Order: sequence, then structure tokens, then C-alpha cells
Amino acid sequence: MRRAISSACTATVIVTLAAAGCTTNTSGQSDSARPLQGTVAEGAVNPVRELTDAEMVLIERAEQLLVGACVEKAGFKYWPVPVTSVEERRSRGYVLSDVDWARKYGYGGQLEKKAEKIRRSDPNNAYANSLPEAERIRYSKTVDGDPSKGMLSVELPAGGTVQTPRDGCWADTRERLYGDRATWFRVKKIATSLTPLYVPDLVKDKRLVNAVEAWARCMRAAGHDYADPNEISGKRYVLTEGLSPARAHATEVELAVAEATCAVETSLARTARALEREYRAKKLGRYSDDIALYQRMRLTALARAKDVIESHV
Repeated sequence: MRRAISSACTATVIVTLAAAGCTTNTSGQSDSARPLQGTVAEGAVNPVRELTDAEMVLIERAEQLLVGACVEKAGFKYWPVPVTSVEERRSRGYVLSDVDWARKYGYGGQLEKKAEKIRRSDPNNAYANSLPEAERIRYSKTVDGDPSKGMLSVELPAGGTVQTPRDGCWADTRERLYGDRATWFRVKKIATSLTPLYVPDLVKDKRLVNAVEAWARCMRAAGHDYADPNEISGKRYVLTEGLSPARAHATEVELAVAEATCAVETSLARTARALEREYRAKKLGRYSDDIALYQRMRLTALARAKDVIESHV
């Protein structure tokens, strides 16, 4: 399976959580992960829009179909993996601010358990494990690529290098959807690995500090004593440990609704989003072309994905 050589995750994402290039890349991981909200390439000549959650679902469905066809062409079986739904893609980010979503899902604990159940029951894993060793190795190389046949390498903006095999069904699929695989891998890793370049300065901005303090006062008034949203992130699993599923969900919902309500009432969410746009524009100018190309290639993938899905109906 794919491995990242090294990766620099030196800061907590301040606003809408996204894949920041700080984890290893696995075969089941889609390359259509959304960057931070508001990341239309500030300063780019022709800035383009981000994909919606529904559009990302469509691309990932197409990825699964193409990977499956590629694997089966090599003589193996493949079962398309269910992709994450639009509702499940809502992330807490630095601070949860969607009160309606919080009231329904809490912090998404039930959704996380559902996703984990799907992952564990993935028939592709069972199938691979049932193969003789030589065929299992060939299957792995078919799906994820053979490192001995060459690797693509990208140096991350904040330091470190990530690599991925040049060949394999995932590589072929991404080239069919996004375009040149080397270019796609480079701009995707750059565009989604930029948070360490501006978040350390952003979190010290007095405007954010003041907004966080106001949020904490609101939370204390609601009966929840937390200094900042990150403290909730670190403790929320402990709060529900050992509880029945129903009680765990109720506990999640109560805290999540309070967090979201205070984020709206104190303008913390709005302030964080505005500051992120400001700091990205100020700090990331040298990467604006890479971000814009990343977004254009995703729009290309969207158009191609529609054709793939229509051809499989």
C-alpha cells in the first residue's frame, strides 16, 4: 500500500478541517479531498471555485468504478467501496458552527462508527487475504502500484517529502479523471499542505484570541467549561467512554449544540473564516498558481466523472 516518506504537520487547522497532506495516502483514500474553505486561489489570474460535497461524492464514485474495472482487467475481483455521504462529510473543523447538524449528529460519533463498520467489512480486504501469497502481492501491486517501477515525489511546502507509485490502478484512475498523474500529485499535495505556513501566525492574532475568549465565556454560561474548541476535540471521546450508544449520542449532541450556538453568537466561526482568508492571501501568494491548477484539475475530474457514472448506469 502507499506510504508517505515523511510529512510535516506542524499546526492545527484553524477553520474548516480538511485533508492537509499530513497523513499517509492509502488506496481507499480519495484524491478529491476538499482544501480549506475559502481557498479559491487568492491572487491567481483566473481563480476557480471549489467542489461541493455532492460533487466530491460523484468523483469518488467514479474513482471506485474505474479502479474496479482496472483491477478486474488484471484478472482479479474488486468491489466498489461505499463513499462517504454528503452529510457525513460535515466536519467540526476548529469550531463547530452548524447548530442544526450538531443537533442531529452531535460530533458525528455514530457516523464514525458506521464508517468504521464499513471499513472492517470491506470485501476487498477479505478477498486479498484469501489469495495465495504470490497472487496477493500481485494484487496489491495491481491496485496500489509497484514502487520498484518508479515513484512520484513531491516536497511539501512546510518540509518533508511524500511519494506514491507511478503505476497501478489508482494511478491510472487519477490520470483518467484529473489529467497528468505527476502534475496532479504535485499540485494536490501542495494545495492541501499549506496550513503550517499561516496557522501559527493566525492563532496569535488578537482578533481570534478575543473571539475565542468570548466563546469560552459563552460556553461557561451554558455549563461547559472549555478554554477553546481544541480542548473539546481532545476530550470528547473521553466524555462518552463507557456510555451506552444512546447516552453517548445524547452527551455529544448536548455539547455540540452548545459549541455551535456559542460559535455563532460570539462570531468565532465568522472571525476565524475571515482571518483565514486574510492570512492565506497574505502568506500563500507563491502557491496561488498551484492552488488554482489543483482546483481546475478537480473540475476537469468532475466532468469526466459524470461521463464515467453515466456509462455505468
